[in-house]
Order: sequence, then C-alpha cells, then structure tokens
Amino acid sequence: MTETAIADIRPGRRSAAEVAAAFADAAPRLSRTQALVEAERCLYCYDAPCIQACPTGIDVPSFIRRIAEDNLRGAARAILTANPLGGTCARACPTEVLCEQACVRTAQQAKPVEIGALQRYAVDSVMDRPVTALFTRAAATGRRIAVVGAGPAGLACAFELARRGHEVVIHDARPAAGGLNEYGLAAYKMAGGFAQAELNWLLGIGGITLQLDWQLQTAAQLQALRDGFDAVFLAVGLSRTPRLGIPGEALAGVRDAVDFIAELRQAGDLAALPVGRRVVVVGGGMTAIDAAVQSKLLGAETVHMVYRRGPETMGASKSEQHWAQTRGVAIHHHLAPLEIVGQGGHASAVRFARSGGGDVTYAADTVLRAIGQKLDETVLTAAGLTLQAGRVVADADGRTGVPRLFAGGDCRAGGRDLTVEAVEDGKRAAAALHADLGA
Repeated sequence: MTETAIADIRPGRRSAAEVAAAFADAAPRLSRTQALVEAERCLYCYDAPCIQACPTGIDVPSFIRRIAEDNLRGAARAILTANPLGGTCARACPTEVLCEQACVRTAQQAKPVEIGALQRYAVDSVMDRPVTALFTRAAATGRRIAVVGAGPAGLACAFELARRGHEVVIHDARPAAGGLNEYGLAAYKMAGGFAQAELNWLLGIGGITLQLDWQLQTAAQLQALRDGFDAVFLAVGLSRTPRLGIPGEALAGVRDAVDFIAELRQAGDLAALPVGRRVVVVGGGMTAIDAAVQSKLLGAETVHMVYRRGPETMGASKSEQHWAQTRGVAIHHHLAPLEIVGQGGHASAVRFARSGGGDVTYAADTVLRAIGQKLDETVLTAAGLTLQAGRVVADADGRTGVPRLFAGGDCRAGGRDLTVEAVEDGKRAAAALHADLGA
C-alpha cells in the first residue's frame, strides 16, 4: 500500500464557494443602527471597571459615548491613542475575559455591552482615511531606534516612537510584517486582509522603515544594532515550538499548528490547501482552537482537539471553546499523548492515556502540535540578557538592565501572551525610550 493511499490528505475537500463562506468574517462590523442601540446600553460609569480591565487602558465609556453621538472620528481617536492596533484587538482580543467581563451590565442584565464590536465599528470607520487625519508626527529628533520583530509589540513601539519624531527601522525574519496578526491568527478573525491594511495605515505616520527577511541569529548582530542605533527594542516573540516527546513524532503528517496556520494565512486559494480527512490537534490554547476550527472549515471530516488537563485550565476562553464546538470540533480533556501510531511512514492515529486509567486512540491523517511556544534563548543570553522561565527579564517599561536595550511582548517574562498586552508593552517601551533619550 502506498503512503498516498494511507494518508488521506488532499486539497479541494470543499468547493471554493463553500470555503469562502466558511472563512467569511467571524463577527462582521455592526451597522450604524446596531452600534447606536448597543452604545445606548453603556452606563458611562465613573471610574469604569472596563477601563481597568483593558491592558491598554482604553477609555471605554468615552469612546462609546462618542459613538452614541455619531462622532466616530472622536471615538476612533480615543481608542487608537491608547491602543494603536485597536482594529486587530477588536477582532482578536478575548474581550469576554477582559473589558466585557468587568462590564456592570453583566451583573445587571447577564449581558455586557459589546465593547469589542463597538471598538471595531469605530476604528474601521477611519481606516479609509490617512493616519495623519488623526495623529501628527512631531518634529524630527535625529534619533534612530531599531525594533526587532514586526508583531503587535514591535509595531506599537515603532508607531509611538515615530509619532514622537524618531526614525525607526523594524527588522523581521518574515517576508511580510505583522507577526502574529499576519501569520498567527485565524483567517476568519482577520478577514479582508485587515492585518496588512492596518499595518499600512500605521506606516502612514512616516519615519518607519521595514527591513524584512532579516533574522536575529547571533549576539554580534544584536551588538551591531546597539552600535548603529540609539536604542533597540526586542519584540522577537516566541519562535520555537516544543515537541511532544512521544514515539512517532517524526512521522509524516505531524507538524506544528503555528506552521499550519501561517501557511493557511498566506495561501492565495484556501480551497487548494491540503487538509487531512481526520485531524487531531494536541493542545488547549487559542492556537489549538484556530488550527482545529480552520481544519474543519477546510473540509476535514473529523477534528479532535485533545487537552491533558480540565476545561478550567485551558488557555482558550470559554467563548472560543464554544466557537470550536459549534463548528464541529470535538474537544476532549484529561488525555495525555502516549504515541503517534504510524503506517507506511505516515501518521495514522494518536494514542492518549486517560487521567483515570486506560487509554483511547483517535485516527489521524494529520497531527497538529499546539502545546505552546518558547523563546530561542541562545542569542539573547549571549548578549547579556537575563532570562527567567525562558523569557527576557525586563521591567514594566521594557528596560532589561542592558543599556539602551529594551524588550516587550511575548518574549518578556510575566505576560499572558495576549495581543493587547503586547501592544501595551510596545507603547510603554516607546515612552520610556523617548524619556531615556532625552528627546
């Protein structure tokens, strides 16, 4: 029997029209009437708990009041001043465990104000105007800052530095900027090429140059950046995916979920993307959800998402779990992977141990690892940085203890790996850099 016959992985499981419909915008923009009705539900609380729950400190009542007044430019400016990537965060931020969880309407009516949807409504309204219609760039300072990583933290830092008049060069290993926004989020969350549209909008502030296909591989490279720039901000993210450490992991058909999502996000024709008939995703976070759901949307017949602990400790929010389950993904708990069974050199099943004893096996043509990511530590430790639990030690403003070297985003110790927290890291580091440079 040939390997092709064993592994049922192929493109075209659904028609182009079916795939287009399946990957349509997960939460389309509110209409004007919907937005006005939802905005009227806000109580405009004094010392509003939703502000405290937002890592970037968006003045939620203020921007919602502006929506109610039909002042969308004012609403968008209030959002983007606090969070320059407010459009992405409105789409991908787990608002149900942040601002919306804190909304007083939750206790009163068991339904919070739809803050995320209102935020998207406001921000999207200004995306067809130049960024300079909302923000102006300060006079040039003559200072140059290198940013390593073009994800949320790096983009936020670069934008805030550029607004203050600095010149910024963003270095990134990928052929396109955007980091997680471009390569790591489900396509139905970032429909319509929004990641690149937002990136281009931010670059319109001026003073930001992209240097792509540039990979940080040695401490000497980092030292060269420190020598050639007034300061460096590291926003390198987590680039290494750990292995499961079980037999059969080298079989064909076993891959990292982040690579699958990145391939999907860059595919010109989703219907032509190969997908297994039977998919098993190992992990319980947002990456696992995105990989599992998108496998199903591409036409996989069965998708099992398997997590070693209980639902209460899953990294994916309850709403994301519900989203997956209502789209045909079976979620299993308290199962630890034992081995990947192979046939003809290709994965054919995954065997799991039950926490209460015994085991269970799920057939699989494709096995996707989604058990978290790690920092590539070698270069950073050689550069004199201190690491804790595999991440860079830095204060709340990104100072690492190495002169003129800052760090933020997922690579910084202490965060929750949220896009919105990465944005706040970049924003705070930009303010601290500006102050330290005395510009």
